[in-house]
Amino acid sequence: MNEDKCFEVEIGGRTLVFSTGHLAKQANGAVYARYGDTAVLVTACMEDEPREDVDFFPLIVDYEERFYAAGKIPGGFIKREGKPSESAILSARLVDRSIRSLFPEHMKNDVHVVATILSVDQTNPPDVLAINAASAALAISDIPWDGPVGAVRVGYIDGSLVINPMEEDMQNSTLDLVVAGHKEGITMVEGGAGEVPEEVLVDALELAQQEIRRLVDFQLKMREEVGKPKCEIPAPQEVPEIDECIKTDHYGEIYEAVKIHAKKERSDAIKAIKEKVWEKFKDTYPEQEGYVSNAVTKYVKKAMRSLILDEGLRADGRAMDELRPISCEVSLLPRAHGSAVFTRGETQALVVTTLGMFGEDEQILDGLKLDEPPKRFMLHYNFPPFSVGEVRPMRGPGRREIGHGALAERAVKPLIPDESQFPYIIRVVSDILESNGSSSMASVCGASMSLMDAGVPIAKSVAGIAMGLIKEGDKYAILTDIQGLEDHYGDMDFKVAGTRDGVTALQMDNKAGGITREILVQALDQAKRGRLQILDIMEKAIGRPRGELSQYAPRIYTMNIDPDKIRDVIGPGGKTIRSIVQKTGVKIDIADDGVVHIAASSESAANEAMSIIKSLTKDVEPGEVYIGKVTRLMNFGAFIELLPGKEGLLHISEVSSSHVPKIEDIFKVGDRVLVVVKEIDELGRVNLSRKRIMENPDDYPLGPDMQTFLEEERKRDSSLAPKKRENDKGQTRHPRHKREQ
Repeated sequence: MNEDKCFEVEIGGRTLVFSTGHLAKQANGAVYARYGDTAVLVTACMEDEPREDVDFFPLIVDYEERFYAAGKIPGGFIKREGKPSESAILSARLVDRSIRSLFPEHMKNDVHVVATILSVDQTNPPDVLAINAASAALAISDIPWDGPVGAVRVGYIDGSLVINPMEEDMQNSTLDLVVAGHKEGITMVEGGAGEVPEEVLVDALELAQQEIRRLVDFQLKMREEVGKPKCEIPAPQEVPEIDECIKTDHYGEIYEAVKIHAKKERSDAIKAIKEKVWEKFKDTYPEQEGYVSNAVTKYVKKAMRSLILDEGLRADGRAMDELRPISCEVSLLPRAHGSAVFTRGETQALVVTTLGMFGEDEQILDGLKLDEPPKRFMLHYNFPPFSVGEVRPMRGPGRREIGHGALAERAVKPLIPDESQFPYIIRVVSDILESNGSSSMASVCGASMSLMDAGVPIAKSVAGIAMGLIKEGDKYAILTDIQGLEDHYGDMDFKVAGTRDGVTALQMDNKAGGITREILVQALDQAKRGRLQILDIMEKAIGRPRGELSQYAPRIYTMNIDPDKIRDVIGPGGKTIRSIVQKTGVKIDIADDGVVHIAASSESAANEAMSIIKSLTKDVEPGEVYIGKVTRLMNFGAFIELLPGKEGLLHISEVSSSHVPKIEDIFKVGDRVLVVVKEIDELGRVNLSRKRIMENPDDYPLGPDMQTFLEEERKRDSSLAPKKRENDKGQTRHPRHKREQ
């Protein structure tokens, strides 16, 4: 490889730069890619010897986010990058799915592709750049690989399709589609949409293919100049005697086994054939048990494809565009906020919705984006081993689970009401109870029903369906609602989710090479017809959101306060807000813009909390009447608390029409007193009067409670009225006159 080689091409109006020969020179292939100020280093390495203990291709793709790329320090106590974020895992899956199908089928050498994110400019996302750089690294390496591939992002902004839109422009896009492919066709599609019509998606895929061809040509020129010769990975040695035996003596049995409808019975029948063939050859070829198993599997694939293309039949007897039997249930779990079970054939998803509160239930994201807002809608997918009748340890979610959950979340998210309409955090969990194909799309259907069962006001139902393709030469068949066998041995897994009005999510993995516009149009049309049938069935179970939330869901009330008053509600060290929570039993979250969310088990508790917050944030105005509390006594008057944290001065001259010798003669600390705000001076000091109300009560709007309290105040005033008394001569003297000496 030559040193310090640099290659450039313009894509989406910006320059894409690949350089090699300077960084990570000990890898089989390494490319430093830059697009704007976003930079990625991708390396590809391969073990020299194949693994003997695997029956699959051992490819590992890692996507390493470095926080310094965005000028950030990781959160938490450790302050270093830990396990990959969900975003990194999804990006790694994009790279993996773009390149995996182009490795030799017989290859068993470990291959490790690492994309390290070195710089992020917040304008050009690094995920698509990583796909292109991974392709270039493999293309110039000596690793056997039938690439290169190119990748672009397609947006739909103001009615126009845009290649590689900038991050800020994507805020206005109703389509976010990542497309990867080679010269002959598309290999991978991943995207979300805001109910986009199918014809727009076809145009987007065709536009993407045009740019992909340019990227492929660019990498081919790069490979010609700096690429290493590809090493040879010898194909496994064939055993013609075994192959001929299976073809001649057992293909008919395999063909009949493939036509068994039930997954387990079909699997058992194929297993029995493998054992029968092995019995014939275990003495002659004692080390070829794996070869026998693989050879039978090869003919299972051949039989399944022949059944579809030559006889127009599917393994379970359905027509090409026929759905499996579907059943829908809601409100299965008595205490959950919302629940649904969606069953399609031998695939079953239990989907549960839980409602939470802002501030404590939202998901905080610590990634490479600056000022990334928390997530208020989450959809999580679990795939326990019992769903496929397996025994294995239960661990945390793997990349597949995270990817399937993200796809279902993307499909449902456009229907989620915004915060102002529904101020809740929403978490949906899909537990797969049975699986025989398309469990992610079952999760979409179950999520839609579960949300409605929880009373979340989603505008309409959303459903998903997985399409398949069997293609050999010019012959092809498009399959609606594929099961596991058709997914495994087919040429395409094409998942489409949406409403009656358009597509909300799309995912495709293709092994068939070129896919024409005709195939895309037919697949999307067939998917739409299937989706509408599913929606009809779902809407019989639940067609609209419930009018009320579950009795076990929190009630959230919203109010707005002046952002400058937030500190008054929180108080020093959080003392004030804690006292409100302790007194009322509610949960309170206050946003920086002054929006207050109050979660309460009863309306009375919420009203009490809101009343306290209103009093804390209310400004005192001249002319307003309060029943205040005496907090301090001075020789010149009393300080009265009108509202929490807000005091005014009641001067001794404003207490009563009668003479008050000392303030202690009429008040003590803690007494309640009826006062009016006389004025607020230029320094913000509040001056009060009691005398004005006592003299002219009709001048003020007094409610019933204040009228009652006014009578008590009059009794207090009567104690101050001048008293007369008689002297020893029977004369009446006023107590303030001096006695005669």
